[in-house]
Amino acid sequence: MLLMVIYSHSRLSSFEQCPYKFKLRYIDKIIPEIEKSIEAHLGSSVHDALEWLYQSVMEGRIPTLDEVITRYAETWQKTFVPNIKIVRHNLTDKDYFNKGIQFLLDYYMRNKPFNDGTVSVEDRILIKLDEEFQIQGFIDRLVHNTKTNIIEIHDYKTANSLPPQEKFETDRQLALYSIAIKEKFGNDKKVLLVWHYLAHNTKIISTRTNEQLKQLKQETLNLIKEIESTTEFPSKKSILCDWCEYKSMCPEFGGIVKEIQKKL
Repeated sequence: MLLMVIYSHSRLSSFEQCPYKFKLRYIDKIIPEIEKSIEAHLGSSVHDALEWLYQSVMEGRIPTLDEVITRYAETWQKTFVPNIKIVRHNLTDKDYFNKGIQFLLDYYMRNKPFNDGTVSVEDRILIKLDEEFQIQGFIDRLVHNTKTNIIEIHDYKTANSLPPQEKFETDRQLALYSIAIKEKFGNDKKVLLVWHYLAHNTKIISTRTNEQLKQLKQETLNLIKEIESTTEFPSKKSILCDWCEYKSMCPEFGGIVKEIQKKL
């Protein structure tokens, strides 16, 4: 029996962003010297607090705002690492911690009493692209709006910048997830893609037609086949390099990969 190869949106994005980074992480499986950035830590801590909030709601209890903040603070402290990467030197880890509190405060006040029909959090989905390749993903929150009978895929973003609407109309991640949802609930089921940009206390909504999803599926498969056939993985310099956990190993910045290196 042929074992299917599983990709993810983040794995695809890594290749598009920088083939060299992709090689170090997914082929060579090298552990970076910098474990994670402060932005990644902020994002995971906020996501955990919101996951816990909605898990509690599904179990019949609405946590107070103080309880949500406490959960966030505990997760922040428990998962904080000493060598965390802070690119913006005018900010401290405390500044980022306080950002997270503001994100949760704004979100809580805007969305309480959280009765929009959440049916799952951090739901793992698999999309079969063909007989060889699959895409795996985790949906931050899935909602079934019983008033409209519409399924909503919700995603939380902690980034400072708010992209233009056009970016959301072509976003790959949630659109791929909607393929899995339609496979489960039927192609005729309407699915909304919903992004919560917490730094802006705003919500962005988009949709896809079945034809668009069919095209996306083929484009994604084509990208995976390109990756599978690639033999050269050049570095690609961009403004994102400062946040890259492999920057110290990158030839663009005079770095080299040590001969003996811990593996992921």
